[in-house]
Amino acid sequence: MLKGSSPRVENGRPATPRKGQHSLRKAGPKGPLLTLSPVTPQASGGRNGGIVPSSNYPKTSEALSRLTPIQYRVTQEDGTEPSFCNEYWSNHEPGIYVDVVSGQPLFSSTDKYESGTGWPSFTRPIQSDAVHTKTDRKLWMERTEVRSTGADSHLGHVFDDGPADAGGLRYCMNSAALRFIPAAELEAQGYGEYRSLFDTTDTTEENAS
Repeated sequence: MLKGSSPRVENGRPATPRKGQHSLRKAGPKGPLLTLSPVTPQASGGRNGGIVPSSNYPKTSEALSRLTPIQYRVTQEDGTEPSFCNEYWSNHEPGIYVDVVSGQPLFSSTDKYESGTGWPSFTRPIQSDAVHTKTDRKLWMERTEVRSTGADSHLGHVFDDGPADAGGLRYCMNSAALRFIPAAELEAQGYGEYRSLFDTTDTTEENAS
């Protein structure tokens, strides 16, 4: 996913979210676009206690057969969906985002913010080993690709122009690589261990600060 592909890119400085707080915030104005550079994500970004290991989320032929054409193109062929024309770029609901191929938890709405790029953007993964990165030189620049550790699905790219007080990273993801699990349905869909992320009443965008 290209940094600065939309003229509406903004560089916000939202506060680091409190536990259980939905942090999808509008970014503020920014200056000139930063020079694109490879990124090394911070290993401490996740919440790892009592979480199912990534080896429990493999890629299977059955799972691949259920993918839509755009989901397959993005996750298996390293494609990129259109900005502002995808399912989750403006999703404001509390919940988690899992790999559309394997169901592995990848990101939380508590780390989601409005980057202005037209793709869902996060400051960190839901746990430090949920994703891995590799250098991408497919186009005319060097970028840092983000892939799931379980099924090795292509998810998007990570850039170093995210909110400074939340780590400075922007995980720019493809909606087609993700499936959203609403907070109210975590237990029913087998993700009850993540319910504590949302065990407060302060989960709306309006209450985020």
